[in-house]
Amino acid sequence: MSFIEFFLKQLNEEALTTRNMLSRIPNNQYDYKPHEKSMVLRNLATHIAEIPTWVTMALTTDELDFENNAWAQKNVNDTAALMEVFEASLIDGRSQLIAENESRLNEIWTLRSGDTIISKRTRLEVLRMALSQIIHHRAQLGVYLRLLNIPIPGSYGPSADEQSFTPEEAVGLINKPKLP
Repeated sequence: MSFIEFFLKQLNEEALTTRNMLSRIPNNQYDYKPHEKSMVLRNLATHIAEIPTWVTMALTTDELDFENNAWAQKNVNDTAALMEVFEASLIDGRSQLIAENESRLNEIWTLRSGDTIISKRTRLEVLRMALSQIIHHRAQLGVYLRLLNIPIPGSYGPSADEQSFTPEEAVGLINKPKLP
């Protein structure tokens, strides 16, 4: 399996969990902010929804310069609009996960702010970072949803909200000695 094929598979798998998480945001909570240092829920959710476009950016540009970038985050005010942004971002990102781009994965991609270089990484590393960013920020969103008392969907198995046993019982199951 090529890296492009592997990454497409991973993106598609993470999209299922991400879609399930984003779809649970109540329309009346987009201004929620759990802490003064936290992002507003609208900004966090929109950021998650837009991250798949980083795939296209990493494979079709040589750099991102914050000083010369006219980008602005989309403004969403409800979950239907958020899901439209996410689905469009997935289509965009998937469009560049094609065999022809495999040969470009070791080329350097630069993140900068004017003359200040923030990082230089291979396109492969940028793709991995994009996937990690989706997972990282989705976990943050899980905390927001928990604080709002919204059931959390499972990511890599059932969540505590989907289990028929308590978290303490789950730890007992994990730590239970295996019989020969």
